[in-house]
Amino acid sequence: MRIAVTGATGLLGNNVTRLAIDRGYQVVGISRNASNAIALGDLDVEKLDADITHWDSLDTLKGRFDAVIHSAAHIHIGWSQRDEGIHTNESGTRNAVRLAQKHQARFIHVSTVNTLAIGSQAHPADEQTPGDGQVPCTYVVSKRAAEQCVHQAIAKGLDAVIVYPGFMLGPWDWKPSSGRMIQDLRNGAPPLAPSGGCSICDPRDVATAMLAAIEHAPAGSRYVLAGENWSYFQLWQEIARQFGKRAPWTYLRGPGKFLAGTAGDCLGKITGKEPLVNSAAIAMSSQYHWYSSQRAIDQLGYRIRPVQESIADAIGWMRKQNILT
Repeated sequence: MRIAVTGATGLLGNNVTRLAIDRGYQVVGISRNASNAIALGDLDVEKLDADITHWDSLDTLKGRFDAVIHSAAHIHIGWSQRDEGIHTNESGTRNAVRLAQKHQARFIHVSTVNTLAIGSQAHPADEQTPGDGQVPCTYVVSKRAAEQCVHQAIAKGLDAVIVYPGFMLGPWDWKPSSGRMIQDLRNGAPPLAPSGGCSICDPRDVATAMLAAIEHAPAGSRYVLAGENWSYFQLWQEIARQFGKRAPWTYLRGPGKFLAGTAGDCLGKITGKEPLVNSAAIAMSSQYHWYSSQRAIDQLGYRIRPVQESIADAIGWMRKQNILT
């Protein structure tokens, strides 16, 4: 089987690429700097330097594909970079769809649970939960625009499957992405953790389910690929415990959330660069993004490993790569 993976140097894309190679797939890893990327340097993979927002750079691919996995995305949790985020995620998805159509390949679109409705602590959401509740920041809006491109193509006959990963922690996070939380907590957690929660999953498990979706999922199907539903307070405590550092005392409450978000927004206006701590990030981290992956468990054999294992493996890998000091 021959597959193309966009975003092959990112956390999920690199895990998918490595797993596919281990299983004997022929893989084309697509990234802006694929030919020189350390993330692909030790792999038996065909590398394509391409900007997914430009069709001409993708159209150079030759030969037959069985599947196109689209994991590349612009990720920014904030109010800024709206035009860039929508342009990259929407036009990039449209071009990835076009690539699958040209090669008559199955299309696996990596969305995010942040495009779905938010459930509750008592009733985690799934693929069919009605409503919304998401903070309309750049990431949410741009990923929804990208997913809409896929739905439109499915309506016209595209053989596609959409997956919705949760908050991923694990190895091969080269940039890093979610691993920045681990970096930030390696010297001890701040006294106040975010007040909400997330559904924590391992990119290796998500990648396994995505390859299963290539072979077994019905066309047009959708799968939440989330994990254990933890509060951020609980997550930060566990990361701090594994480092042997201080844990947070409690979680951030109303006035503190307002002050932190306002301070971040003001700093962004002064510097021209929105910081990681801003009112959108504070609002999102105050929600309980808890989800059920039961459909993927039943239909794809999705396995959710313990969060403690994912954290330990992420820390071990980051230390080995000298990403942690």
